[in-house]
Amino acid sequence: MHMSEGRNAGLGLALASALAFGGSGTAAKPLIEAGLGPLHVVWLRAAGAALVLLPLAWRHRSLLRTHPALLAGYGLLGVAGVQAFYFAAIARIPVGVALLIEYLGPALVLGWIRFVQRRPVSRAAAAGVVLAVTGMACVVEVWTGMRFGPAGVALALGAAVCQAAYFILGDHGRGTDGKAPDPLGVIAYGLLIGAVVLTAVARPWGMDWAVLGGPAELGSRSVPAGVLLAWVILIATVVAYLTGIVSVRLLSPQVAGVVSFLEAVVATVLAWVLLGEHLAAPQLAGGALVLVGAFIAQTSRPKTSGGEPVASGGSEAALPAPQRTA
Repeated sequence: MHMSEGRNAGLGLALASALAFGGSGTAAKPLIEAGLGPLHVVWLRAAGAALVLLPLAWRHRSLLRTHPALLAGYGLLGVAGVQAFYFAAIARIPVGVALLIEYLGPALVLGWIRFVQRRPVSRAAAAGVVLAVTGMACVVEVWTGMRFGPAGVALALGAAVCQAAYFILGDHGRGTDGKAPDPLGVIAYGLLIGAVVLTAVARPWGMDWAVLGGPAELGSRSVPAGVLLAWVILIATVVAYLTGIVSVRLLSPQVAGVVSFLEAVVATVLAWVLLGEHLAAPQLAGGALVLVGAFIAQTSRPKTSGGEPVASGGSEAALPAPQRTA
């Protein structure tokens, strides 16, 4: 394949990944409002995607021996932690707001590096953190005494913390064989481990399975709940992850990461159009600051391992750290 053709294909796949990831919250929220608990939706997403990607897990089964800590961290934090907090948050606050708050993850990583590891960070990185935090203040409209309930904001921050924790873990992604793991295997096992952990927490045997056979309200439209679930599993998870990984291989983590930041824009626009979740002008401006700040913070932070990306792609962010998870 010609270099320019490969780059164009990579950009197309990166855009497709951002579009697919951006629709996860918009498709999941009607399921929650139809009667499923946020944890049940997360479990369905992780378990369904894990089943689809089971052949990949079998193919990369050596990762269980060479990278057990990384797989466990991704399953617990990147899949179970981030998604459980994010889906619980969108049950209480708008999808776009929850995802923008989650984008504080890179800023939290820099805080860890500066104040816990006591390592210097660049002025650009510090400026990125300031922009991201200022943007978040605009998104939640702090001058009104917090337009949104503190519980929803706290849950979204929980997703950001889990994301940051996995990013930190991903910087130590080389295992006992000294090699960087194949990102496809990490994703497959992350979803599988996340589904197992969530089974114990969500207790799906107590779920109202009848909801999946009925309708769900997508704004003013009535949509079969099963169709929305299929979208969450196949498009917003399986297709989103796989296209993200391939795009990074055709481009670079940095270039794919720029495109991946469209995820928040897509999520906000879809929630606006399909769910009627309108954001005010200050919130939109704040969202832009969050994205710019998060991008600067993530691209400016020092690396601790110098390795290749573990599972690159976007928030849930394709950059020197692992794959997005929202």
